Amino acid sequence: MSLKGEQIARKIVEVASDKQAEDIVLLDVRELCSFADYFVICSGATQRQTSAIADEIDKTLHKKGPKLNHKEGDVDSGWLLMDYGDVIVHIFGAEEREFYKLDKLWAQAVPLIRIE
Repeated sequence: MSLKGEQIARKIVEVASDKQAEDIVLLDVRELCSFADYFVICSGATQRQTSAIADEIDKTLHKKGPKLNHKEGDVDSGWLLMDYGDVIVHIFGAEEREFYKLDKLWAQAVPLIRIE
């Protein structure tokens, strides 16, 4: 059985947490957004950690069924975006997260999980 929507998002949070991502947030954006249902936003302390978080998410979800539709950015840019259809993952470097303030941009979304 493959995972759907919120299950995918929660699995991503679990993987990011296992990889010691910082300030992990799961937002329900269904009422605000037409292109996704959930956002997972997290930060890596280093480029290496950011890469490891993204790699482990991709590896884990590949086993569970949802395919990566699209990926943007790289560790050098400080922002990776991974599109799993209903779930969009944003993995930032600390400085880039502060600069883009994505959490504030989507402040009206319903926070389902926050791990600081």
